[in-house]
Amino acid sequence: HIDHLSSGPHTGYLLEDRLTAQQLFASAHSLTYHDFLILPGFIDFTADEVDLTSALTRKITLKTPLISSPMDTVTEADMAIVIKFEQGFIMDPVALSPSHTVGDVLEAKMWHGFSGIPITETGTMGSKLEGIVTSQNTNFLAEKDHTTLLSEVMMPRIELVVAPAGETLKEANEILQRSKKGKLSFVNDRDELVAIITGTDLKKNQDYPLASKDSHKQLLCGAAVGTCEDDKYHLDLLTQAGIDVIVLDSSQGNSVYQITMVHDIKQKYPHLQVIGGNMVTAGQVKNLIDDGVDRLCVGMGCGSICITSEVMACGRPQGTAVYKVTKYAWHFGVPIVAYGGIQTVRHMVKAPALGASTVMMGSLLAATMEAPGEYFFSEGVWLKKYQGMGSLDEDKVKITLSVPPSMMYSGELKFEKRIMSAQIKGGEKQLY
Repeated sequence: HIDHLSSGPHTGYLLEDRLTAQQLFASAHSLTYHDFLILPGFIDFTADEVDLTSALTRKITLKTPLISSPMDTVTEADMAIVIKFEQGFIMDPVALSPSHTVGDVLEAKMWHGFSGIPITETGTMGSKLEGIVTSQNTNFLAEKDHTTLLSEVMMPRIELVVAPAGETLKEANEILQRSKKGKLSFVNDRDELVAIITGTDLKKNQDYPLASKDSHKQLLCGAAVGTCEDDKYHLDLLTQAGIDVIVLDSSQGNSVYQITMVHDIKQKYPHLQVIGGNMVTAGQVKNLIDDGVDRLCVGMGCGSICITSEVMACGRPQGTAVYKVTKYAWHFGVPIVAYGGIQTVRHMVKAPALGASTVMMGSLLAATMEAPGEYFFSEGVWLKKYQGMGSLDEDKVKITLSVPPSMMYSGELKFEKRIMSAQIKGGEKQLY
């Protein structure tokens, strides 16, 4: 007779053949993502029902929990746009006055990539709308006509379709579709321009429904600064440009410099969400949480090109770091981003299983077309430069904390990101 077997279709006995995360990480040995696997469970839903919506900060959520690293060979404007994908109300459009010339329109097109420009009384946002100039008004003018005043070629206000300020984006899109125009201007009760939307943005709304956007349906934008005194000037410029999130980029976040920076930002820009780090222990985290940080980056010495743990004998295997920090920060409602060590999609599944709400990627994105690293050929292979912020190529580095390898060029990120998201959904499904 075997005690643990019973007859019939049902049994109340369950063999304990697995470890909980608490049991796994109770060991004195720290674990990397390679040191464990996640056991499967029962599935009663489809992959399409998996919702990857995750917290970026206390107040901001993302539809897809993937973030690009703030390294200078990974993320600049092109990468940020692909990661977020969308536009909505344009609250600060480029505007010109009737006394500007066709040449001014062409210059704006060269700098900004578009030629549809609202014309206002003073050439600024918030003044009376006079008309609009599009490529249809300027394409067929000879070069000698570049001095022609916009008042002579613009579509006048009386011919424009406008919407009152306060309309929702859905209502505005319906007006734009009915008008069959490329742009829709919003005016207040004094007929002053307050915003515009474009047909191009309407299509983006349809093509990229999972975009990261604010209440005005504009792209959310984040940027990174350091914790030196000079970085406060950069922060002021970034805030004026309209960023939503600031990352305090440091290999060791538990310092008087970062704590002071968090305090200063919260005093001067209380609306700005602040991401602090990097951290690998609960003890490091406490100071920043007490000072009001809205998110924490976890990782030290775990990146594919990072050698901090070898050079400085400082760091922690990433699996244990994510679990321990998340367990502490969860009590205070502060989300965690797993920063470093994300080499494959399976790591993107393991990090959230340990408590991270998002993952930050460097090497996985560094070889894509949108990454700003320099191209070069080596032995017949098309490569892109990829370096850590602590490598010798960085001007002020006194001790090398990363090595600068090259990545084989892998094409556009748009396709790769969709494949990653699909694989993560499948991986999350298998956990149940």
